[in-house]
Amino acid sequence: MTQIAFVACDGAPDGTKSDVHAAPRRAVMVGGRRLRTVDVHAHCAFPEAMALLGIAYPASPNPALPSVLKVDADQIPARLTAMDAQGIDTEVLSVNPFWYGADRDLARRVVEVQNDGLAEIVASHRERFAALASVALQHPDLAAQQLEHAVSNLGLKGALVGGSVAGDELADPKFDPFWAKAEDLGALIFVHPQGVPEAAKRLRGSGGLANVIGNPLETTIALSHLIFEGTLDRFPGLKILAAHGGGYLPSYAARSDAGIRTFPDTYRVPLKKAPTAYLKDLYYDSLVFTPEALRHLAAEVGADRLMMGTDFPYPWTDRAVAHILETDGLSDADKVSIIGGLAERVLGLHPAPPSAD
Repeated sequence: MTQIAFVACDGAPDGTKSDVHAAPRRAVMVGGRRLRTVDVHAHCAFPEAMALLGIAYPASPNPALPSVLKVDADQIPARLTAMDAQGIDTEVLSVNPFWYGADRDLARRVVEVQNDGLAEIVASHRERFAALASVALQHPDLAAQQLEHAVSNLGLKGALVGGSVAGDELADPKFDPFWAKAEDLGALIFVHPQGVPEAAKRLRGSGGLANVIGNPLETTIALSHLIFEGTLDRFPGLKILAAHGGGYLPSYAARSDAGIRTFPDTYRVPLKKAPTAYLKDLYYDSLVFTPEALRHLAAEVGADRLMMGTDFPYPWTDRAVAHILETDGLSDADKVSIIGGLAERVLGLHPAPPSAD
């Protein structure tokens, strides 16, 4: 039986001044054990990098875009306060790509600004932030160089990439140099959707369908191509994290297996195992909104492949921890893993959780 308690946690484990707030941090306890909670899906923005492409911050008048998307001396305290209120000890920061149309030199400058900025934030708040690099994936050889520099020299933990790159699938062989470098480094690659512009006409109208349907759909398409085009066979050591619970793929993956039997002529690239078997080689965030959806995701891919994700600062949820703890069918060990244990291991984070004084 899971036991949860929220305990005041005053002060900062790393002694940094901005880690101290009027409101105490909520400390999460499971089975009497204090956990370090890790949010692997948390976004930020660097206005200086956006300005290089003529994009003003914020990029749109969308009221759902909080000012804390920007991370600087003024906004970091507000973000830490929000994290404390939700019981989030560590956020893994990343930037959604907006530079895939940039030429090589401009893309290099954008990525350099962002990765240097991410490294600076992590260095000044080591217990509260980790980060995934930006890479110019439209230039695969450059992206491989950027990933190596970010991981080996800046201390970043991997990279975020879009679910497609200027219309090209991630499984296109031209991206193999990047995948090879990611595998060699053991870096986590977070596949985050950018929507499906080809479906824009059908996704118009009420409901924000371009996001609500389009984003999970792009993740589904991207992962399916990585499986069926043999990318995961060519690079079996890849560590791929899929946003939004992997989109729709885990809920209907058995159709991929059945498709090979039903329409064998469509099976053009021989695979080493059944398509559904590759799902257990990937990682997934927990942003699926209901305990039943999370239980189902764990049943399909394995609870040991799940990590907590919030999509912060977009206000999809402020109950990410409770969502996991309230899910039937997960053992205490599963919950400990999803809330932060797996992310600590995969990302090589500092193993000790902040104290719960």
